[in-house]
Amino acid sequence: MTERAGTIKCVVWDLDRTLWNGVLLEGDDVRLRDGAEAVLRGLDERGILHSIASRNDLATTETKLRELGIDGFFLYPQISWGAKSAAVAAIARSLNIGTDALAFVDDDPFERDEVAASMPEVLCIDAGELDAMLERPELKPHRITDDSGRRRAMVQAEIARSASEESMAPAEFLASLQMILTISDAGEEDLARVEELTVRTNQLNSTGYTYTHEELDDLRQSAGHRLVVAGLDDRYGTYGKVGLALVELHDDHWLLRVLLISCRVMARGVGPSLLTYVLEEGARTGVPVRAEFIRTDRNRPMYLMFKMAGFREIDRTDDVPLLEHDLSNIVPIPAYVDLRVEAEPSQRSSS
Repeated sequence: MTERAGTIKCVVWDLDRTLWNGVLLEGDDVRLRDGAEAVLRGLDERGILHSIASRNDLATTETKLRELGIDGFFLYPQISWGAKSAAVAAIARSLNIGTDALAFVDDDPFERDEVAASMPEVLCIDAGELDAMLERPELKPHRITDDSGRRRAMVQAEIARSASEESMAPAEFLASLQMILTISDAGEEDLARVEELTVRTNQLNSTGYTYTHEELDDLRQSAGHRLVVAGLDDRYGTYGKVGLALVELHDDHWLLRVLLISCRVMARGVGPSLLTYVLEEGARTGVPVRAEFIRTDRNRPMYLMFKMAGFREIDRTDDVPLLEHDLSNIVPIPAYVDLRVEAEPSQRSSS
């Protein structure tokens, strides 16, 4: 099998003779296997999620998970009598991730083979390999950020948001979230998450550019650039760092090299709010703001965001438009967004 370092986003667990010893419905005094809780916690701290695909009675299983103190780890558990492959597929859909980002752990070779036959891209792991799971390269993310350890809580908060959203009109729902958007110049502690954003975000990335940790560190310290990050919180919890703007500072204009927003907050107004912040900062320096836009097969929403904000095309090279905002009519930040700025003042000149 080809090594897939750091590719797994969720581990799906069988329970009987896998996560715990014995068979629950046979009356066994089931206990967590030695080392199981350490694996759950270790992967959780890395930002890797957990779920369940188990043939069991739902109520009995939920009671046992609570007794063992591990019920809070599992998102969208599939506890039923259906095929394990169907359960694994349902978990991927619920989490909105590809099945190639899933690992499936089971003691029964038949169950592993059934999942592998249906979805060969799923990483199937024998429960006998539990002790070595934390050392598997597929379960070691390239970088672990502050947001990694909060990933499960973020997903749980999103589940609660979705339940509220279904019962409200869109405007009422957005107002009810009590969103706080915090904008700051990137610090060294932000770089791992910022790098992750540039690598993972392709739908809402204005140019598709990606940057290494070292490149970002150079940019944040450059007098000729501003590297700005946006974090979002609401009454359900934090989304973490969800936006990035990289601005190149010139004497006669600012050039927005990259504007990107996490797809998780696509409908929250974060993109237009971050863009408005950049425009207002440019206005304070008295220079127009320009923006590169490089079309990809997925980022058309970013072009529409620029147009709705008042940018117009002033040049085109090799079918790549250069956009500019003259700052005469800046669209205000939505009333349902509470903007809090922790960035340093825009009083730097280009080098």
